[in-house]
Amino acid sequence: MNKLIAIINVISWSGFWAFGYIALTASDMTQSQIITATALAGLGFLTGVLAYLKLSRGHKINNSAMGFTHAQEQG
Repeated sequence: MNKLIAIINVISWSGFWAFGYIALTASDMTQSQIITATALAGLGFLTGVLAYLKLSRGHKINNSAMGFTHAQEQG
């Protein structure tokens, strides 16, 4: 299931960047085409954020795997 969510995440962010670029740099497009590109970019953004949050939920940083050590308490 995580692989499917990761694929959705990548596709969503790709759509966000592609349609966002089209919406911002369009010069020969009609107003409805720009609104459609903006809506698709917004949908890609929301879907990408939700998929990222779903993937990252429940994961903790493992400091020992990263080589960090904690100072010992003295007292």
